[in-house]
This record gives sequence, C-alpha cells and structure tokens, in this order.
Amino acid sequence: MTKKILAIAYHYPPIHRSSGVHRTVNFVRYLPGYGWDPAVLTVHPRAYEAADTGVTGDNQPPAPVRRAFALDTRRHLSIKGRYAKFMAIPDRWISWWLGAIPSGLAMIRRQRPDIIWSTYPIATTHLIAFTLHKLTGIPWVADFRDPMTDEDYPTDPTVKKVFQWIESKAIQHCARAVFTTPDTLELYARRFPEINRSKFAVISNGYDEASFREAEQSLKKHPHPKPPEGQMVFVHSGILYRSERNPEPFFNALAELHQEQFIAPDTLKVILRASGDEDYYHQRLKQLGLEDIVLLETPVPYAEALREMLSVDGLLLFQAANCNHQIPAKAYEYIRSARPVLTLTDQAGNTAALMKEAGYDTIADIESKEAIKRTLVTFINGIRQGGIKTPGAETIATYSRKQKTGDLAAILDAVVSD
Repeated sequence: MTKKILAIAYHYPPIHRSSGVHRTVNFVRYLPGYGWDPAVLTVHPRAYEAADTGVTGDNQPPAPVRRAFALDTRRHLSIKGRYAKFMAIPDRWISWWLGAIPSGLAMIRRQRPDIIWSTYPIATTHLIAFTLHKLTGIPWVADFRDPMTDEDYPTDPTVKKVFQWIESKAIQHCARAVFTTPDTLELYARRFPEINRSKFAVISNGYDEASFREAEQSLKKHPHPKPPEGQMVFVHSGILYRSERNPEPFFNALAELHQEQFIAPDTLKVILRASGDEDYYHQRLKQLGLEDIVLLETPVPYAEALREMLSVDGLLLFQAANCNHQIPAKAYEYIRSARPVLTLTDQAGNTAALMKEAGYDTIADIESKEAIKRTLVTFINGIRQGGIKTPGAETIATYSRKQKTGDLAAILDAVVSD
C-alpha cells in the first residue's frame, strides 16, 4: 500500500544557485519507487533572490507542489534597506510561516499524509513543520542539512535564542532527526543527551545518476571545448567563503609554483566558478601575478556545471576545519565524476574521511601553503602520468541519491510502524 508524505522545503525549483535543492528534489523524485507518494510545500518564487529553472534541470519531479505566500523581509518589507529586527526572526522568510500553515493544513486535508518531513536550512521550515505537527498529530521527520546552531552561529544573541528554541522543539517532538554526517549526529547526541540515540540517523548527501547520464550524453553530442595542447584545467564550482573555504593558502602555493616555473598560463588554468567575493579575489590574484592562471568565472546552469566537471583534468574541493562536521554537497558529485580531486581540508574532518573512503589520497591541509604546494605537485604530476587514484563503479554507486532515498524510505517505514 502506498503511503504519503508532506515535504516542506524552502530550497526547491526554481531557486537559483543552491546545492541544498538537490537533496529535496531527488528525495521527491525517487520516493515513489519505495512506496511513498510525496507532495511539496514550498515558498512562492518571489521569495527567492534569484530563480532559474535551468539550475536544477527541466525534469522536476511530478509531485503536487503548493507555493505558499512568502516574502523576503530585506527585499520586500524594508524601507531604504532598513527593517525592524523582529521582522527577520528567525530568518528573513518568517512571513512564509503565515502562508504555509493554512496552505499546509489544506494540503493535509486533501493529501492525508502519513508523515511530515522538513529540511533545514531555512529555520522557518522546521517552525512550519513543528506547528503542523502540533495541530494535526502527524509524525514528523526533521532533516538537518547543517547544524542549526554552533558556538559562533547565529552571531546575533536574539536570533540564536530563537534558533535554539526551534532546534530544541524539533529534536524533542520529531519522530526521527536525520543528519548528513556522522559528526553532526554526534554533535546533537552531546547537545541533547536526554534523547535516545535511536531517534538519530545519518543520510548523507549524494549525486543524481540521471543528471550525470544526461550530462554524459550531451557531451557525446556536443563535446566540451578542449584547452590548448599541454594545458591542464582544474575547476571549483561554487562559493568560496573566506572563513569556511579560504582559498588564500592555495593562491599562495600556486604563486610559488608559478615563480619556480613549475606552472605557467600555458600549462595550467584554474577556474573558480561562482566563487563569490570576486572583487576581493581578483585583487589578490593580481597581487600574486596569477590573473592569467586563476580565472573567476560566472555561474552556469547546473547541467552545464556537470558537463564542465566531467570534462576537466582535475577538481578542487575546499572545506575548513571549522566545518569538520560538514561535507560539501559537491563532494559526492566529484566522486561520481570519477575525475581526479585535490581536496583541501582538515585531515580530521568528515570531508577528508569521505574522500579517503572513496579512494582519494591527494588531500592537504587547507591552511598550510607548504602542504598544498607539495600535494599540488603530486596532483599535477599524477595527472600527467595517469597515476591519480579515483573510485571504481562499485564505490561510486554507494553514494547515489536514489540509494540514499531508500535509506530515507526505511526510516519513514519505521516511523509509521512504531
């Protein structure tokens, strides 16, 4: 017998430039294959700062979607960029709560879901799910793509107190709390020692095989432009936060290798696509004499990003020690690409553990210029000589989003049978 689930998510097509959208989209896409029919409650597209259907592909899951009233406080309710603090607590989309509760109750009356599922970020998402759970008694599974609070997050004391309240209500009232990494689960187990650990589970992020197959077929028909003879191309696609994914030591390592003539513009091109902070990075690259080697490129649709990923010589992954309990979603796509990956992270973190588990060994401390420099030399020479380790098909398959959806379905089945 098919069961039903109401999925509540802020990040859903047509949002632009969000890796978090893929987790929800693929759960919704693959759940019917495991006996669960989803319906989605999300925001009106006006709430997104940018919307673009091409980012997540044109084949959105064929599930009922209700886009509730929602405004972005900063863009829609401010006067000359200023607004009262309470209008953006817990976040700028708190108005979604006003639209989502009546919309959610209408969906529940019509769809009669067996479970409510919500995914954070955004904090208002879990607040909506908590409210609907309390009003209807329907079991709730709370998904945490990131921890809601940390020592230095949120930085505003009032916002942090509200986040902690929502976080506490979620952990106490949900039937299961799902995290994306083992260290995040351990973080919450320590934070809420009174909660039985059987309530916690890990479902990591992953890659979507259908999207990669489409990209591979597209490349067969329209091959990606080849670089000049002898030039190697590396790419990182996505935001490089200066605090969480600081590329400065990487830039410094490249600069020294350039000065030593190990690399040059005609032998290496590094593409940083949609990195954010482009003005600052441009100045730093100019100061280091790297503007002809490291190129700051604009965003491209998701399908094109996958085609680029599959076409270049090497991929770059950044993750700082202050995010040891997190793993960038793109890491799983890198694994699926089976391309060489240079990972710059803390050896003790979950990102390093994942890449080692997948078979990669070109990993360097993101804060150490010398370690990056040594590993870069090994990485470049290894690619030239064909000696870089990459995962095999059997290893790759374990990270597919379809398989991860099976893990979610097993949790949902357990909840409704409790």
